[in-house]
Amino acid sequence: MDEGPSIGRVLQQARISAGLTVDEVSAATRVRVPIIHAIEQDDFSRSGGDVYARGHIRMIARRVGTDPAPLIERYDAERGGRPAPTPAAPLFEAERIRPDARRPNWTAAMVAAIVAVVGFVGFTLFSGGDDRSGRERTVAEGQAPGAKASTRPSGKPADPKPVPTDSAIAAVPKDKVTVRLSVVDDRSWISAKARNGRLIFDGTLAKGESKTFQDKEGIDLILGNAGAIELFVNGKKVDGGFRPGQVERLSYTKGDPEVG
Repeated sequence: MDEGPSIGRVLQQARISAGLTVDEVSAATRVRVPIIHAIEQDDFSRSGGDVYARGHIRMIARRVGTDPAPLIERYDAERGGRPAPTPAAPLFEAERIRPDARRPNWTAAMVAAIVAVVGFVGFTLFSGGDDRSGRERTVAEGQAPGAKASTRPSGKPADPKPVPTDSAIAAVPKDKVTVRLSVVDDRSWISAKARNGRLIFDGTLAKGESKTFQDKEGIDLILGNAGAIELFVNGKKVDGGFRPGQVERLSYTKGDPEVG
């Protein structure tokens, strides 16, 4: 094997040549500063496993303007081959830059609970009085022979509730970018930003949960455990061939979905 500069040394030299600081690379890739420092010293123990270390190398290399392919090949060769996918849980600690925790607003919660109780009691009293007057009229007047009870004032049965389908997703505004994410397996960490850099969402979704994001210009995504996500962009399903444990950075604009 050709002995040249190490992976960390190549990334560090490329970063310096590009005129970037570690903080700037961290802000662009969402790889935490201590992890970048460790990788530049060829210490991959803080990356959370081989799968995530490869992802960090790829994102950092792209940001500093060097080809990640030979670095990934060298990383795999030094460790006996490409690793098998590992559970996604360590990714959330290695990739996510958590927002500051906020204290719960107990006053607002208490007010909401009181309003809900008062509303429920009022609705129960109103419904009970209405039912009693209806029963009294039925007993007093009697029911016509053979007549069937009407479920609505007009005598027509209540319409069944519509079942949501994927066609509803197609009804999206043409003047905006609409992205809908659904987690179909395990869980995934998701970060979504508007094109102007405004953070729309940063959090973890469990299996069965969905989120929809909209912006007038474009939406930039970072998907952790991308293989667990079903993705619709501007009303069309996107099949990116993502694998479990894979980290993906995506960008979408108006019209047909195109990966940026």
